[in-house]
Amino acid sequence: MRNLRALLAAAGVATLAAANPALAATPDDMLVIANRIDDIVSLDPAETFEFAGNDVNRNVYGRLVNFDPADLDAGYQPDIAESWKVSEDGTAITFTIRDGMTFHSGNPVRAEDVAFSLARVIKLNLTPSFILSQFGFTPENVDEKITVDGNTVTLAFDAPYAESFVLNCLTAGVGSIVDRELALEHEVDGDLGHDWLKTNSAGSYAYKLTNWRPSEAVTLEANPDFYLGEPAMKRVIVRHISESANQRLLLERGDIDVARNLNPEDVAGIEGADGIKVVDELRGRIMYASFNQKNEFNTNPKVVEALKYAVDYEGMVNSFLKGQWTIHQTFLPQTYFGALDETPYSFDLEKAKSLIEEAGVTTPVTLGLGVRDAQERIEIAQSMQNTLGQLGINLDITVGTGAQTLGKYRARELDVYVGEWGPDYPDPNTNAATFSSNPDNSDAANATGILAWRNAYDPGELTEMTKDAVLEKDTEKRRQMYQEIQQKFLETAPFVIMFQKIEQAAMRDNVEGLSLGQAITSAAYWKVSK
Repeated sequence: MRNLRALLAAAGVATLAAANPALAATPDDMLVIANRIDDIVSLDPAETFEFAGNDVNRNVYGRLVNFDPADLDAGYQPDIAESWKVSEDGTAITFTIRDGMTFHSGNPVRAEDVAFSLARVIKLNLTPSFILSQFGFTPENVDEKITVDGNTVTLAFDAPYAESFVLNCLTAGVGSIVDRELALEHEVDGDLGHDWLKTNSAGSYAYKLTNWRPSEAVTLEANPDFYLGEPAMKRVIVRHISESANQRLLLERGDIDVARNLNPEDVAGIEGADGIKVVDELRGRIMYASFNQKNEFNTNPKVVEALKYAVDYEGMVNSFLKGQWTIHQTFLPQTYFGALDETPYSFDLEKAKSLIEEAGVTTPVTLGLGVRDAQERIEIAQSMQNTLGQLGINLDITVGTGAQTLGKYRARELDVYVGEWGPDYPDPNTNAATFSSNPDNSDAANATGILAWRNAYDPGELTEMTKDAVLEKDTEKRRQMYQEIQQKFLETAPFVIMFQKIEQAAMRDNVEGLSLGQAITSAAYWKVSK
């Protein structure tokens, strides 16, 4: 295991001498975090769609509207846009761009950069592009729909969407504003700088990406010209440390400031230790298992129902998930508008066996299950392997890196997938649109950002119900619509939603101001101090 000295040498920064070799100390102006970051496949904000990548880009790129990490309850706030105005018919919003902001390159942040960045997402049409394309933008019309007039940018939509829905979407990673000139300097074969931006940055925010070594480390350097003030942490290093025990050891030694993936046993062992604190945040992430309906076995309604009774929810949350996950069975996480607080399923093996018999299917059957190399997910998969095996449903588990497993999942190649899902913006449509809507279930649709599509699940009337909900202006009626959608989804969808994340971040007690994003956004480093 490399200590801090080796880490800093690899990162190209000055070697630190620790006064006490048994307890190294990170510099006062450096934040070192241990986290699982092997899910990062690209740091181009038009493509990034994973937790660790979103953490990076949240600190590198500004957006038209954003969140204050010190007051997330306040909702979206002006950022690159200092103000905005909705058209009388509700089909367009005009943003006025803040004066005086510059990119890390020194180029000014202009309305042209905003229009280029949002249109670029649509033209590249990568995984998270649906967050913007759902407003009627296409590669063919986007240059006509997103227009510049002086220091203003107007977004014209295909319907009168609720203002909050639009602005919430613009807080997502794909709303990141890219330095147009710098991106086009690195354009190759019309890729709008995509290949270069996968491993480099062109932002204007608190930090600049200086190095990313896949499955190893990400290094960020503070922007002294950040419009909200130069960050106290001049450098942030996020190390890929997958094992909880290793993260705990590094934290106890003082080699890192924050450990984000301690298991419950290590949290219990470290609580109360001198110089260490544990901070809990209820996150928006949900843990689920999905059953791909390309496999005919997973299409039988009785089988789908049986699967939901064949999971030992309480057994897991009271043992290896203790303190870090809470039982939750609907696709909208707690604290979200419209969330349905119902947990109708519990572990009932006899009921599950009865439903399998009613289904009239042939067992035993073997289903391939893909899972990322993360301890709690593997243990969940193994628990399901045990309980479903008693129904004659044998799970053949394949463990891979985040990128490997996601690649197969997005290609609709897994019979079963166990993983996490986090909202992309703080509006109920963020999860409704991916779980309960699937306008085109064909392989040709290639709708990789839609979980229903990844699992070949046609939700029928739920697709139209989900579409109607984003147009509903009556707040209480809209809430009821999402609750009805979730109720129908619970009863019919080939998803077993199990838990909602409680992130327990252990850190040195001199670390202040670190926000991991709670349920609505990603980690922010620019208000951290020691």
